[in-house]
Amino acid sequence: MKSLDQKEFRHLSKGELISIIRELMKEQAAEPLGGLTLSDVEAVQNELAAGAKRKKFILRIVSVLTVIAAVAILISTLYLPVIQVTGASMEPSLYEDDILLLVQSKKLGRGDICCFSWQNKLLLKRVIGLPGDVVRMDKDGNVFVNDQMLDEPYLTAKNLGECDIKFPYYVPEGMYFVLGDNRESSVDSRSSVIGCVEYDQMIGREVFRLWPHRIRKAE
Repeated sequence: MKSLDQKEFRHLSKGELISIIRELMKEQAAEPLGGLTLSDVEAVQNELAAGAKRKKFILRIVSVLTVIAAVAILISTLYLPVIQVTGASMEPSLYEDDILLLVQSKKLGRGDICCFSWQNKLLLKRVIGLPGDVVRMDKDGNVFVNDQMLDEPYLTAKNLGECDIKFPYYVPEGMYFVLGDNRESSVDSRSSVIGCVEYDQMIGREVFRLWPHRIRKAE
């Protein structure tokens, strides 16, 4: 993965900025910024989506401008890494050159797409096992967590892949068991080379996907 400068935000439309602010305020349970509340953001977003009439929109233009200004405030007060996807280990969920906005969070949950540091590289994988979980996989690539088989609709094919660890596998405290969605080619916690990921290695989790339709390469 490749980190991007935050100047990438200048290409966002008003609607995209509003969507980002809404997700970030929900994620961080943000206090009102300059009088702006989550309800204000959602009201503006709904009006834009519904194509409100010009007169009504003008009455809300101040709120729109406040939302845009709030982007700068949030960026300056929160660490929001922006990264570009390289490689195919997360296909079909993520493709090469997709751009993601991450947010630092202590609320990593099963199924979250996370970015972490490993040997001076940034890797993107999906959280499968939480601290204290027991994970196992069968020869067909089915994943079981605490003896319950996971429903994984984000996969196109199941595969045991590159695996040299023994199952059942106990996830240590403070660590996470992660897998790539492209199970056949991804190198992840199934390999002792990477193993489980410590919380301190985490850069953030995906909170918003920026312009994948604009930059995704044709295949």
